[in-house]
Amino acid sequence: MIRVLSLTTTDWRSFYQSQMTALERAGVEVTTLPVPSEHRAHEDEVQRRTPLDYARYLPQVLRAAREDYDLVHANYGLTFPFAVAASALPKTDLPVVCTLWGGEYRDNPYADVIRWFTARADRVVVPSNAMADRVNRPCHNVPFPVNTERFRPVPRDEARERVGWETDERIVLFPYAPSREEKNYPLAERVVDGLPDDVQLRTVANQPYEEVPYYLNAADAVLLTSHYESGPMTIKEAAACNVPVVSRDVGFAREVLEPVSDSHVVDDDNALQARLADVLAGDRRSDGRAHVTGYTVDEMGDRLRTVYQRCLKNVA
Repeated sequence: MIRVLSLTTTDWRSFYQSQMTALERAGVEVTTLPVPSEHRAHEDEVQRRTPLDYARYLPQVLRAAREDYDLVHANYGLTFPFAVAASALPKTDLPVVCTLWGGEYRDNPYADVIRWFTARADRVVVPSNAMADRVNRPCHNVPFPVNTERFRPVPRDEARERVGWETDERIVLFPYAPSREEKNYPLAERVVDGLPDDVQLRTVANQPYEEVPYYLNAADAVLLTSHYESGPMTIKEAAACNVPVVSRDVGFAREVLEPVSDSHVVDDDNALQARLADVLAGDRRSDGRAHVTGYTVDEMGDRLRTVYQRCLKNVA
């Protein structure tokens, strides 16, 4: 049994929960230690942690690292310094695995610090080839899988009743809080403002994970206008629900959506409106589910366990 101390900024995110499920199924025992307080985007503002929260985190990590663990796995760049500090404790000598989530090197004042500690990890994991291209060292590409049992097609009327959208109008879903600057909500507004009056733009943020599939299924289309992404998982989740997606060419959007019907990835922002209008006029579901079911939670668990084993044996 491999015992892992897992450090993370946000243990409630769906993709982190998928990782925990994957490791449990792979026979890995994980203890999660999240950073105190919370960083969360609300509709009109972003709640942020303070340096004091991270100062409080350090003794918690050092105390936990003295327990009987085989390695420490840091999730997201801001936790990397704490993992390296834990590995340097006398009598611990814990190997360090670091997973980059995607936003570490974009408009981040701590990017240079994160790069420095990334270079000192024993293994680096990334969720996509797009993220691997930003890291100046060998990486293990371990994508986050979509939970196709939870994210599945639901009749639109049933989904709208579930989420309380009692309307016959066409709805375009922006699946983030408008306050998240990197998601570029103003562009989404401009795109939808140029469509017919019976098209609504709606947002969703901080809903329980089990409700998110219903919000996706309640929409006629999902619109992604992000400045940058390493993913996002929303693309795979919407595809698994057979909900059309129109997206800027960011992260793995093109890789996932290129074979999917009634979904589009565009290079030109001006094309977003035309492609979205085409999708709404067609009023069809996509065939995305057929294209996102090949990579499972169990496969993720097997890949991570292999990374851990190689790390512990100090082999490439």
